[in-house]
Amino acid sequence: MSIEEIVTGYHTAMLHKSPDELADLYAETGLHEFPFGGLPPFRGREEVRTGYRGMWGQMPFAVREVRRRVLRRTDDPEVVVVEQDAVVEVGEDLITVPGLLVLRIREGEIVHTRDYMDTSAIARVQSADSPR
Repeated sequence: MSIEEIVTGYHTAMLHKSPDELADLYAETGLHEFPFGGLPPFRGREEVRTGYRGMWGQMPFAVREVRRRVLRRTDDPEVVVVEQDAVVEVGEDLITVPGLLVLRIREGEIVHTRDYMDTSAIARVQSADSPR
């Protein structure tokens, strides 16, 4: 798979909240890290699948749109940086969650992701779901 196909597939998995679609983009031994927010890393394709099944399954929001802001190739041909906004719907609220992905892609599979999410936007999503 090309870099473009992987990034598009990643965003499609977010739209569908599909852990299977996301995990299928990873190498068997791929690593997914969350440098912000204190979440433990997912080590391997099956941990990505299981981890996202748990996270997305318990979050009562729908992803309405994923906007790719920037796809930047680096001096390292395996590494790309993706700036994105996820627009999520929680109840009647639409909240934009900015994020940044640093992807290492080798032989058409993700081998390493550093997933930076705006934790203040995540807190807004969580509070929008709380009883008022």
